[in-house]
Amino acid sequence: MHTISDTELSQLLRKYQKKQVTIDDAIKKFIQPGNRIFIDSGCSEPIDLTKKLIELGLKLPDVEILHFLSLSDLDYYKTVGGIEDLFRHNALFIGKSLRKYIREGQADYTPILLSEIPRLFKSGKMHLDTALIQVSPPDKYGYCSFGINVDIVKPIAEVANCVIAEINPKMPRTWGDSFIHMDEIDAFVISNHDLIEYSYGKPDKTANDIAKYVASLIENESTIQMGIGIIPNAVTDALHEKKDLGVHSEVFSDGIVDLVEQGVITCKKKTIHKDKIICSFVMGSKRLYDFVNDNPMVEFHPSDYTNDPFIISQNKRQVAINAALSVDLTGQVNSDSIGYKFYSGIGGQVDFVRGAARAKYGKPIMVIPSTATLKDGTVVSRIVPYLQPGSGVVITRGDVHYVVSEWGIAYLYGKSIRERVLQMINIAHPDFREELLEQAKKWNYVYSDQKLPVSIDGRISIYPQKYEIMITLKNEKVIKIRPVKPTDERMIQELHYSLDDRDRYRRFFTPMKDFRHKKIAPMVNIDYSTDMILVAVDSENGEEKIIAMGGFFKTGQPSLAELLFVVHKDWRGLGLTRFLLPFLVQIGRELNYKSLGGSMLLENKAMIHVINTSGYEIKLRRIESGVTEFIFDISK
Repeated sequence: MHTISDTELSQLLRKYQKKQVTIDDAIKKFIQPGNRIFIDSGCSEPIDLTKKLIELGLKLPDVEILHFLSLSDLDYYKTVGGIEDLFRHNALFIGKSLRKYIREGQADYTPILLSEIPRLFKSGKMHLDTALIQVSPPDKYGYCSFGINVDIVKPIAEVANCVIAEINPKMPRTWGDSFIHMDEIDAFVISNHDLIEYSYGKPDKTANDIAKYVASLIENESTIQMGIGIIPNAVTDALHEKKDLGVHSEVFSDGIVDLVEQGVITCKKKTIHKDKIICSFVMGSKRLYDFVNDNPMVEFHPSDYTNDPFIISQNKRQVAINAALSVDLTGQVNSDSIGYKFYSGIGGQVDFVRGAARAKYGKPIMVIPSTATLKDGTVVSRIVPYLQPGSGVVITRGDVHYVVSEWGIAYLYGKSIRERVLQMINIAHPDFREELLEQAKKWNYVYSDQKLPVSIDGRISIYPQKYEIMITLKNEKVIKIRPVKPTDERMIQELHYSLDDRDRYRRFFTPMKDFRHKKIAPMVNIDYSTDMILVAVDSENGEEKIIAMGGFFKTGQPSLAELLFVVHKDWRGLGLTRFLLPFLVQIGRELNYKSLGGSMLLENKAMIHVINTSGYEIKLRRIESGVTEFIFDISK
């Protein structure tokens, strides 16, 4: 970043010398008892002005201080000696410096969507006396840049009675709707402190596992948004293989810089603001601030534009990635409080969840670690039967689409309560799944005999993600092969109901007429340590459909498992069975089976041909009453 000299700064400000004041006068002359004051947000907090305001706190009774995301370490209550009612601080989003005081009742919290904060002030519903802001030096035309925070400060500065600016040469000049003219500034002081830097910390294994699942949902040419939190930002580390991503987000951090430099983020395929990263503010390191400085690729806009769901929805493949504190079994998302204790705020979550949901091929994604560790060391589930009393429902059941934990992906949109419960239990930590299921049974959310996959030793059988792969069929359709899940019950039923009477007879040796829960449940609640069913999933048009299944089950002989295959009539002849068979052989070997076998009607010539030409040595073949039984060796 170009550093402006004192001489250059003096020349740029010469025309406006009458507006320059001392730091004392900036507070004493322009702020009166009873005023409502806004302090610039995030990493743009005007540190010098704020310190002076705190110092003079005892002389400013009944002042209300408004803030969106305070990130500094400044203690607003240090000088007032615990006087509860001397002044109030009102947080529109709770930062770390205010969390304690809000919990103790010395500060207030106003829940509001980030997109709607500007309108609150512009409409006059909340009057503002003074705005304390931090900006770059003016250019030769008199325009200062709001720099790394435009969000709500620009619209607020436009309606405040008085604007006091801290002009800092270290503030980047950013492009977009990010400028204020010196004529609109009533007084200014000159500062030269470093900007606040922010780090989310190094992602742990849980965050990285979640990030990998999220990355699997992000297609090439998607436009992404990442909310505040270590997990949303860990996703950037998992996107290095993607192509032509774009960014439309209220905030981003250093990970985006990496992806731009690697050529992953190009913004060339964006629907609106092509070739541009659109944001409202940034939080990160000096490297990030240098990146956005005078960078025409990055445009900053106020939050009533960046967070407008209508604007967001115009981005094809808009992906919104936001963090939750807890999610209940029906999909209600709490992300602003821990019980009655407020923790953060609504921010832009709702804006981007709804915007992404309305976008063509859009995906709103909530991320959550499956557990939390309390101060006393107790581990609790973040996926809960019901939200803790006092918890705020930030994302409703009707708005939620994807929920991702380190155990997998739950897709809830358009699903029944029973389906949602099974999806959420499937991504809960295994130690809590049985407890969650029992509670769901008490409320009649699921079948009374609903089971979970359990291994021989009685423990929850863990879904083997390692067997998930994508393949391309002869018709060039790309489908997913994966192990069956308890949540597949309805799709397995639909697959069987797609069979005609002859197919059913070939599969079951009897003309099956129904495939009720009790018949299908054993196929989806399997012990992955002894049994395996692989399903082929077509996701064209956004809806998952199981088009084939192949698997094996243990028998009375420890070294032998029994094969089964079902293929939808519209997907036959494309090589599905020929792919599934060797994959099942590979898994069978890993589970210590020596042989696979089965029974087929002699008229099932297609399946007999697959077995005969599989390349495996047939150890036993017996034909009786129109049925052929076979066993082949997989030990070699």
